[in-house]
Amino acid sequence: MIRLFAPARPAYLRVVRASAWYDLVVTAGFATPWTYALVHNALSSWGDALGLGVLPELDPVQTLYANLMGSVVVVWAVLRIVRPLAVHGLLDGFARTLFATWQAYALAHGAMRLLWLFFVVEVAFGVAQLVPWWRNQHTNPVDDRTGRADGHPLSAPRQ
Repeated sequence: MIRLFAPARPAYLRVVRASAWYDLVVTAGFATPWTYALVHNALSSWGDALGLGVLPELDPVQTLYANLMGSVVVVWAVLRIVRPLAVHGLLDGFARTLFATWQAYALAHGAMRLLWLFFVVEVAFGVAQLVPWWRNQHTNPVDDRTGRADGHPLSAPRQ
């Protein structure tokens, strides 16, 4: 059985909460059709001004998907702000890996280059939240006699 040992709590939970605040600030505008129209126009204007491309014209299906993504990410962010847990960081790290993969795919297929800014943040928070889990798996081996990781307070006995 694979056991996951949570990273050291205080510093790690600050990273989980910081990534949640970033998500809330960046995606809140995607959560409603009205705010998404404003965000869409702002991103297109910035991309155009910086020579990084513009978004495609706004349409109802694009707005729907933006609102779905925005709504889910806002709820997920609020959960991590109000009740940050180490496992939330692990799951968020996996989600960021998926987001970064799809952002890279979009960039490879001609998406506006302004997306690179968001891609970099996704990768950075993904690494910050996944590497501590990976390190703990390699630095806290389970003792076969006790079923516990070497003194790790969050490890559970084997069943």
